[in-house]
Amino acid sequence: MSPQTIELDVRVLPPRDKHPAIFRTFDALTSGQSMLLLNDHDPKPLRYQLAAERPESFDWEYEAQGPEEWRVRISRR
Repeated sequence: MSPQTIELDVRVLPPRDKHPAIFRTFDALTSGQSMLLLNDHDPKPLRYQLAAERPESFDWEYEAQGPEEWRVRISRR
Protein backbone atom coordinates (compact mmCIF):
# COMPACT_ATOMS: atom_id res chain seq x y z
CA MET A 1 0.00 0.00 0.00
CA SER A 2 1.46 3.37 -1.00
CA PRO A 3 1.61 6.43 1.28
CA GLN A 4 -1.07 7.86 -0.98
CA THR A 5 -3.48 5.17 0.26
CA ILE A 6 -5.43 5.25 3.52
CA GLU A 7 -6.89 1.95 4.69
CA LEU A 8 -10.33 2.13 6.28
CA ASP A 9 -11.75 -1.06 7.80
CA VAL A 10 -15.44 -0.36 8.45
CA ARG A 11 -16.19 -3.93 9.53
CA VAL A 12 -15.42 -2.89 13.12
CA LEU A 13 -17.84 0.08 13.08
CA PRO A 14 -21.53 0.07 14.01
CA PRO A 15 -23.66 0.23 10.83
CA ARG A 16 -24.88 3.78 11.54
CA ASP A 17 -21.27 5.04 11.69
CA LYS A 18 -19.97 3.44 8.49
CA HIS A 19 -21.05 5.93 5.82
CA PRO A 20 -20.20 9.03 7.90
CA ALA A 21 -16.69 7.63 8.53
CA ILE A 22 -16.25 6.81 4.85
CA PHE A 23 -17.36 10.28 3.74
CA ARG A 24 -15.08 11.97 6.31
CA THR A 25 -12.14 9.93 5.07
CA PHE A 26 -12.96 10.56 1.41
CA ASP A 27 -13.40 14.30 1.97
CA ALA A 28 -9.94 14.45 3.59
CA LEU A 29 -8.27 12.92 0.52
CA THR A 30 -6.40 15.16 -1.89
CA SER A 31 -6.41 14.67 -5.64
CA GLY A 32 -4.55 11.47 -6.49
CA GLN A 33 -4.93 9.92 -3.04
CA SER A 34 -7.04 6.87 -2.44
CA MET A 35 -8.61 4.94 0.36
CA LEU A 36 -8.82 1.18 0.54
CA LEU A 37 -12.20 0.33 2.01
CA LEU A 38 -12.59 -3.03 3.74
CA ASN A 39 -16.14 -4.24 4.30
CA ASP A 40 -18.04 -7.45 5.05
CA HIS A 41 -20.52 -6.97 2.19
CA ASP A 42 -20.62 -5.39 -1.26
CA PRO A 43 -20.69 -1.61 -0.67
CA LYS A 44 -22.61 -0.96 -3.89
CA PRO A 45 -25.15 1.38 -2.16
CA LEU A 46 -22.19 3.49 -1.04
CA ARG A 47 -21.07 3.84 -4.66
CA TYR A 48 -24.49 5.21 -5.59
CA GLN A 49 -24.45 7.59 -2.63
CA LEU A 50 -20.96 8.85 -3.53
CA ALA A 51 -22.03 9.34 -7.15
CA ALA A 52 -25.03 11.39 -6.00
CA GLU A 53 -23.24 13.47 -3.35
CA ARG A 54 -19.71 13.74 -4.84
CA PRO A 55 -20.33 13.44 -8.59
CA GLU A 56 -17.33 13.12 -10.91
CA SER A 57 -14.89 13.23 -7.98
CA PHE A 58 -13.86 9.59 -7.53
CA ASP A 59 -12.83 6.35 -9.17
CA TRP A 60 -14.02 2.99 -7.81
CA GLU A 61 -12.07 -0.25 -8.24
CA TYR A 62 -12.83 -3.59 -6.61
CA GLU A 63 -9.71 -5.42 -5.38
CA ALA A 64 -11.65 -8.28 -3.73
CA GLN A 65 -15.34 -9.17 -4.05
CA GLY A 66 -16.29 -11.43 -1.17
CA PRO A 67 -17.73 -13.63 -0.07
CA GLU A 68 -16.34 -12.68 3.35
CA GLU A 69 -14.34 -9.55 2.55
CA TRP A 70 -14.78 -6.80 0.01
CA ARG A 71 -11.87 -4.45 -0.73
CA VAL A 72 -12.57 -1.35 -2.79
CA ARG A 73 -10.04 1.28 -3.78
CA ILE A 74 -11.77 4.68 -3.93
CA SER A 75 -9.51 7.30 -5.48
CA ARG A 76 -9.98 11.06 -5.39
CA ARG A 77 -9.83 12.65 -8.83
